[in-house]
Amino acid sequence: MKITPAQPEDVSKLLAFREEAAAWLSRLGTDQWQRPYPAENLLATVEAGTVFMLMDGDATAATITLTPEAEPGLWTEQELSEPSLFVNKLTVARTHAGQNLGRRLLDWAGGRGYRAGAKWIRLDAWTTNTALQMYYLRLGFEHVRTVIEGEAVNGGPRVSGWLCQRPTHPAEHGFVDGTPEPSTVVH
Repeated sequence: MKITPAQPEDVSKLLAFREEAAAWLSRLGTDQWQRPYPAENLLATVEAGTVFMLMDGDATAATITLTPEAEPGLWTEQELSEPSLFVNKLTVARTHAGQNLGRRLLDWAGGRGYRAGAKWIRLDAWTTNTALQMYYLRLGFEHVRTVIEGEAVNGGPRVSGWLCQRPTHPAEHGFVDGTPEPSTVVH
């Protein structure tokens, strides 16, 4: 499998991918990702070069967004002064579930962060999805705090404020990395 940067023409595929994940999450009993994500927001992150797709031949197996920009209102000024990369919208296709792709993509993200000079990879998980939170803890992330004040990027109240982090480090992920070298993280 190969990791490549997403392209603007991938936006409709990525939105459909998110809808598939939202339907699956709903069947699990969580309201995660039930509000539509604005296509223009997704396009902006694709054009910024922060959205990556894991390809299994012609099939999209997973996607991850890895950005030096934190969502406003989540991290303290002290935390934001530490070089970090932020994981968003990590999604694995149901056709590729059970292959440890999420863990491997997080390892890839940590390695990419390490090469960019970041100290941390950080993420904000859904505040009511305790199974997802436990998943991140099992993968070596440390819970920092839960933020419930504020507004979500796609409108409505903040619902993704369970903050966690883990140090970056070189990692074996087993993917072919077709992405350009990361820019140095500056804070």
